[in-house]
Amino acid sequence: MPQDHSFDIVSKLDAQELKNAIQQTLKEIATRFDFKGSKATVEFDDKLLTVTGEDDHRVKAVNDILQNKMVKRGVPLKALDFKEIKDAGLGMKRQIIELQQGIPTEKAREIVKTVKSAKIKVQVAIQGEELRVTGKNKDDLQAVMALLKGADFGINMQFTNYR
Repeated sequence: MPQDHSFDIVSKLDAQELKNAIQQTLKEIATRFDFKGSKATVEFDDKLLTVTGEDDHRVKAVNDILQNKMVKRGVPLKALDFKEIKDAGLGMKRQIIELQQGIPTEKAREIVKTVKSAKIKVQVAIQGEELRVTGKNKDDLQAVMALLKGADFGINMQFTNYR
């Protein structure tokens, strides 16, 4: 009896690495000359990052620092959804950044459609916020991984549980 092989497609962030990147950003803001006396901050709350500064320029500068630190720590930038910069009151500006965890249903359907159109002999099943790809041949699974790495779905994807 031939055994089926499988892997999962997930979209997760390493929360500890994200917290480390935020701490490094705050440390750099505290020591940089152009932020001397500034009230610029970054706050982390489950699925949201909040960047605050005196003006649009400061908020964008903090975002640049944060993105640099995230790249160095291996946190994918595709998992960030930047909202527009708005007034926060008291002369401050605020930008909300949503963190994408899990694969949205419409993106999952798009991934399934892409795999099916490639005519590779595998099955793709949507399981909540992740996908499971199964097939009889490991080479087919590796072909699906290569296909999905080459395509840009605008989300962060990892391949886990390869069996």
